[in-house]
This record gives sequence, C-alpha cells and structure tokens, in this order.
Amino acid sequence: MPAPLVLTPLQGIPLIRPGDDLGDILWRALLKNEIALQAGDILVIAQKIVSKSEGRLVNLREVAPSPQAVELARLTDKDERFVELVLRESRKVLRYRPGTLIVEHRLGFVCANAGIDHSNVEGPYGNPEEWVLLLPENPDASARRIRNGLKERSGVSIGVLIIDSHGRAWRLGTVGVCIGVAGVPALVDLRGHPDLFGYQLRVTQVAAADELAAAASLVMGQADERTPVVHVRGFPYPLRESSFSELRRPEEQDLFR
Repeated sequence: MPAPLVLTPLQGIPLIRPGDDLGDILWRALLKNEIALQAGDILVIAQKIVSKSEGRLVNLREVAPSPQAVELARLTDKDERFVELVLRESRKVLRYRPGTLIVEHRLGFVCANAGIDHSNVEGPYGNPEEWVLLLPENPDASARRIRNGLKERSGVSIGVLIIDSHGRAWRLGTVGVCIGVAGVPALVDLRGHPDLFGYQLRVTQVAAADELAAAASLVMGQADERTPVVHVRGFPYPLRESSFSELRRPEEQDLFR
C-alpha cells in the first residue's frame, strides 16, 4: 500500500527582502514548525520569495520602452514600460489581444506576461504600483542552491521545487506549475509499465513535478495567506536529478503554435 502524501505549509515565513539568505530562513522555519527533514522529503517554494531574495524587483519608472513595446502596449492596453520588461524576458510573442499578452519565456515555457507580476510586490521606495517582480534568472540553479544549503544543515538529501501560477489553454483559472527543480523527477516515464489488466502503457509520461506543484499551490493559496513554502512527505516516485527542461515540449512537437 502506498504511503500517504502529506503536504504541510510552513508557518512563520517572514516577508522576504533582496539579499535574504533563503536557505537559512527555510531552515529556521523547519525548526520552528518542528519538522525534521528526512531523506526523500521535498520543499515546494513559491517563485515570488525566490525572486525577491535574488533582487528581481524592478521599478517601472526606471524602464525605457522600445518602439516595439510602445506599439504592443497600444494593442494590448498595457503599460508600455511593463510590456518592455515582458519583451526583455521573452524569446518571442505568440499571441496578444487587449488585456492579454502570451509569450515564450526565455526559459522555454509559454505563459502570460513572461511571469512578471504586480501582486504581493512592494519595493523599497515610491509608489507600490510601480514595482513588479521578474521570475528568477535561473530557477533550476536557485533550486539547487537551496537544496544544497539545506543538505549541509540537515545531512539528508531532499528535493526542491520552485513553482509559479500559470493559466492553461482551453481551461479557465490558474494552476501551480514547476519552473525550477532540483532532486525531484520532473517527468516520470511509465511507458512499458503494465496497467491493471497487464496492458503495457505506450505513451504515458507523468508530469510529476507539475502535479506536486498544483497540490502545493492549493495549500499555499493565492492571496494573503503568507504560506509560500510547503513541506512534502510521501512523494510516490524515487527522487533523482532532473531539470525543468524535461517538461518543455519541443516546438516541432507543439501542434498549437
């Protein structure tokens, strides 16, 4: 019988500022919540606190929009400075209409506004409405750095996911997805495994990191809950080294671009 999957939000995470040692903050939170890390545990971390600790805050007053950004802002009814940041963080613009701007992020995934966000963001000065937060420069590297720091402190090997909220084609609402991973299988290949009746699976690959990201996002909440980190025990697949690239569908296999 499989072990239960237990997701526990870490209470007491302070507001994160640029330059904060996130590994140390998480370690202290684990101690405060009386959670002793075990081999195979996973920490799922909201992207925003990673981005904040890495200083990815930008004030729109300091952004000079390009002619392309000015035109695209006109077509999407968005702030031209905001659109400029989206373009800088993107490989290409895929779709747009008033109120919507869909891009291929430089990290390879497709999302709205290159993941740049206003919500729950406050800069060190000026009008809070003029501060935005970019995604981490390299979420996989961020996840590895946090994982290594916690391994040094605990002596056990765990996994780390960094997640964000993305919309989905054909469905309303956002859902948590993995954008950075260390020590957790992003994709689990079940091809060749038998099903209940002995039939060998032919195409089944499980986006395990995204499934866990969605579950953790439900526990975190999306507003003022202040629970940006979830401890996970009982993940049903063996931990291993991986990267976000496992989840990225090659463009030549993408029928919807």
